[in-house]
Amino acid sequence: MFFIKEISASETIPLRHIVLRAGKPVESCRFDGDELPSTFHLGYFEEDNLIGIISVFENKNSEFPEEKQFQIRGMAVSPLHQKLGIGQKLVQYAETAIIKKRGEIIWFNARIAASEFYSKMNYHVSGNEFEIPDVGLHFLMFKKSS
Repeated sequence: MFFIKEISASETIPLRHIVLRAGKPVESCRFDGDELPSTFHLGYFEEDNLIGIISVFENKNSEFPEEKQFQIRGMAVSPLHQKLGIGQKLVQYAETAIIKKRGEIIWFNARIAASEFYSKMNYHVSGNEFEIPDVGLHFLMFKKSS
C-alpha cells in the first residue's frame, strides 16, 4: 500500500542525506525554515517505509512579482524507487496543497539533471544556470499555481 502524508522536518533528513547530500555532513540536510509553521513536509510511504520526500516553504524569490510564493526544496526518492513516478506524485500532491493555501507561484532551484523531469510537469526555466556551492549546477524553475 502506498500513501502520502505530512511528516516532520526531522523525518526528511535520512533521505535528504542519502539522495541529495551523499558524502556531506548530515547537518547540511537541515534547511533554514524547516521548522517554521508555514513550512510543510510530505512523505511517500510504501507500507511503513518512507521512500520519497518533498518540503514546501512559503518563501519569496525577488525574481517573481507574485505576493504569495512557495518554494519546493529537498525533493528526493530512495534510489531503489526512482523512475517509478513517485517524484511526480509528490510534486502533484504539494501543488494541490499550495493551491489550497492560495499560492500564486511555485519555484525552486532544480539540479540540471532534474530540469527535464520538472519541464515535463510544466515548470519553466527562469534565467541561466548557476552553481550552488558544494551541490552543483542548477536552474531556477517556476510554475504559476492558479
